[in-house]
Amino acid sequence: QVQLVPSGGGLVQAGGSLRLSCAASGRPFSSLSMGWFRQAPGKEREFVTAIRRNGFTYYADSVKGRFTISRDNAKNTVYLQMNSLKPEDTAVYYCAAESGEIPIAIMKLSNRWDYWGQGTQVTVSS
Repeated sequence: QVQLVPSGGGLVQAGGSLRLSCAASGRPFSSLSMGWFRQAPGKEREFVTAIRRNGFTYYADSVKGRFTISRDNAKNTVYLQMNSLKPEDTAVYYCAAESGEIPIAIMKLSNRWDYWGQGTQVTVSS
């Protein structure tokens, strides 16, 4: 089992920045692929970004160039730096983990990730 504990959500004005963190425990962190999803009210959970064990990163088109995912294997933590935030980024953000190297073809599918943290609210005001 993997436990994921997120932190860092909040309220920010459009154009501002926030950094989310997600601390993992239960398995060697370096063995995990890590991802972030988000869910806005009335919408399905959607892929935001992922970082594989080898450090390769992948982003949804809607956040490319504004969001950056990174991982610190020494701290067992994945980060999501969010810049130039827009009101449409408002959602509950979830970190996810999967053992091993998650295939690129399925990483955008929420049901292919085995472990989830509780959500953290991000609200961007206009």
